[in-house]
Amino acid sequence: MSRTIDFLISYRIIKGLITPFNKTKAFQLGIIDEKGEVLKKSKELRTVKEREAYTVLDRFIFNLKRILKKVGLGGRLGSFAATTALFIKENKSFEQHKTLIESAVISYLKETNQYDQLLNEQGEVKPVYEQEPLMTCFGIDVYERNGQLYSEDDYAKTL
Repeated sequence: MSRTIDFLISYRIIKGLITPFNKTKAFQLGIIDEKGEVLKKSKELRTVKEREAYTVLDRFIFNLKRILKKVGLGGRLGSFAATTALFIKENKSFEQHKTLIESAVISYLKETNQYDQLLNEQGEVKPVYEQEPLMTCFGIDVYERNGQLYSEDDYAKTL
C-alpha cells in the first residue's frame, strides 16, 4: 500500500510540475500569480475551494518549481526529466514505473494541449559525451555532476 501511495504522490508532483502556474486553481482563485509568487498566505484562505487549491502538497510543488527555475534547469521538460530522475535515484523501486510515469505525464500534456508547446520550449538539445547519463526520462538524458542532477542541455552548460 505504501508504494502505491508513494507512486500517486510522485505522479501528483510531476503533474504539478508540468502545469503552468496560470493553469492552476490557486492562480484562478488569486492565491498565486503567474510566476507562482504567493498573493494570499495559507492562513488567509477562507473558503474550502481556496484551501483545496492551495494544500501543503501544492505549496511544495510551487516552491519546487520556483527553485528548479532559479537553478537553471531550463525548459519544463528538462525540469521534469531531472525531477523524475531524482525520484528514481532516491527510491529505486520507482525505476520499474519510469515508463508508466512518462506515459502518464505525456498523456496529460496531450490532453491539456501542452505537449507541442513543451517540446518547442525545450528547443534543440546538444549531445554531451563526457560521461554516461544517470538515466533518460521523457527522452532527455539526465546527468549527475557534483551531486546535482542536470537535464542534458543544462549539463552541457556546466562543462
